[in-house]
Amino acid sequence: MATYLFQETPARGPWSSPDPQPQEDKPSREPMFNAPWPALVLVAAIVGGYAIQSRIPDFDLMPYVFSPAALAQGAWWTPLTAVFLHGNWTHALTNAALVLAFGTPVARLFGTRLRGVVCYFAFFLVCGVLAALGFAAVHWGGEGGMVGASGAASGLVAAAARLVAGRGRLGPIFAPFVLTMGAAWLLVNLMVAGVMVAGASGLIPGTGGAGVAWEAHLAGFVAGVLLVGPFARLGGRS
Repeated sequence: MATYLFQETPARGPWSSPDPQPQEDKPSREPMFNAPWPALVLVAAIVGGYAIQSRIPDFDLMPYVFSPAALAQGAWWTPLTAVFLHGNWTHALTNAALVLAFGTPVARLFGTRLRGVVCYFAFFLVCGVLAALGFAAVHWGGEGGMVGASGAASGLVAAAARLVAGRGRLGPIFAPFVLTMGAAWLLVNLMVAGVMVAGASGLIPGTGGAGVAWEAHLAGFVAGVLLVGPFARLGGRS
């Protein structure tokens, strides 16, 4: 005996119309960029910033380049402005890719309400500033300039590591995955430092022979691990 649940089946007569053909479910279309808009804004700021920068003479950009010497002389704005300056297209696109990859889950944590978005952008910038200050602490008084969003992106890497450790929520600072990610980040940057000490910075892709501020990468990572929790709470998230 056939049983029909929650559906009436009227009797079929000679003039009954044929059963309608079942419609196949159409697969939903995924957006091309499945990332919250705040993360895409940061990517656009990095790429668009370099597009504008590439049309400006280097001499005119010098007041916005960070260096420990400039900071000591009162150029307090340079830790911020240097985040959106880059050495070349490879440098800019690499940092944009880092922000897109690791900034996306962090942006989801903060959400798209105004309060969360403001805290997300502030978290990114504070990590960038602390990364620059970490570089300055090692090279205090040095005149070597530093540009790029790598330090701020390192903060996003650290925050994403805590999200992975917590399976979508912020895991403990000393969670095994966070410590493993931190050790890997440390190892990679120490290898970069070793290459630079050996005078072979030209072997690092995309640098054009320029140095790599590995100290800023490590400082940005530490800042991201420690500060993502307080900033998330300020943004009304946890």
